[in-house]
Amino acid sequence: MKNASWRYVMGGLLPDWQSFSDTVNSVTRPLQMGPVWMHASRLSGVPIDHNLWFRDPPVSSYPACIAFKAVQQQSAEYAVKYLGLLWESCMLHGNNISRQRELVNVAGQLNGLYPDFNIKTFQTDLTNGKALQGFKIDVAEARLNNISRFPTIIFAFDHQCLLVTGYSPYERLVNAISQLSAKHYQ
Repeated sequence: MKNASWRYVMGGLLPDWQSFSDTVNSVTRPLQMGPVWMHASRLSGVPIDHNLWFRDPPVSSYPACIAFKAVQQQSAEYAVKYLGLLWESCMLHGNNISRQRELVNVAGQLNGLYPDFNIKTFQTDLTNGKALQGFKIDVAEARLNNISRFPTIIFAFDHQCLLVTGYSPYERLVNAISQLSAKHYQ
């Protein structure tokens, strides 16, 4: 039996509002994102502060992706926790995570959970280009795999892949894994 493993790849969905267009949801402006988040909240059953898109919309998803990479350089485990804290800050509390001040604030929360997480190193890596370089590698990987919708999960098993895009209930993910393993044992 093989072990499952995973890794997060940042895709940078929203470079800026001048170049962003979501044709699936007909979104080209921040205000149009609110209803998309309302729908996601209803679909998932998770409370989401959709008013962020009216109050103080993020100008880009890139800063948060770069911040994730800055944390990841210290610890993959901390990066996953940081991603969850970013999600809470943005989606639950309606904070603009395209602002460096908020990214550092969330890093402070992470430091409260993991005292050995170095905020100074995080801030340096956030601005010195190291984290940006890691993010560029992730974006290139997403493009190489023709991934343009997020989240996307690639299940791979013995050189066979199955791609699942967008919100997926647990049952759909289990079905994807079952399909791959069934093909392997045929």
